[in-house]
Amino acid sequence: MKSSELIPFDITEYLDSEEAIAEYLSQVLEDGDNDEFIRAIGHIAKAKGMAQIAKDTGLGRESLYKAFRPDAKPRFETVMKVMNSLQIQFSAIPRLQVG
Repeated sequence: MKSSELIPFDITEYLDSEEAIAEYLSQVLEDGDNDEFIRAIGHIAKAKGMAQIAKDTGLGRESLYKAFRPDAKPRFETVMKVMNSLQIQFSAIPRLQVG
């Protein structure tokens, strides 16, 4: 198959419900990859509407795109502002001991 025949994949097209978003973010968190986690938040923000996230957080839209691009290292405060805007909360649970 030629590369020109491939259809680009955009995860944001599938983040169309709270359940899909929660499952996506849960899988990314389970994998434990920090960079992928930051990208996932960016994907979710894009799916929800970056202009609205910018308005909710008081951060610039372009700044948000930069903060959640590959290899970005956003401040924890920025991540939490976006998570609050997305109405996503974290909860801590003890890890099950194996063995």
